[in-house]
Amino acid sequence: MVYTLSYQMYKCEHGLSAAEQRAADVRAGQGAAAVRAAMLRLGHAARRAHRRLRPAPMRLVSSGR
Repeated sequence: MVYTLSYQMYKCEHGLSAAEQRAADVRAGQGAAAVRAAMLRLGHAARRAHRRLRPAPMRLVSSGR
């Protein structure tokens, strides 16, 4: 939705109605959920990549002398 500048200034000075506040809260919650999901996906991908890049443990062979 596009509001005129005068309406935006009025809203800034007087606050949001209850319905507008609920809608803003829903949008903020959806945005937070999307960010959280993206961070989880990135975290899983980073852990998988870290496991692949980690060198395998090497065993030292003693010379038996």
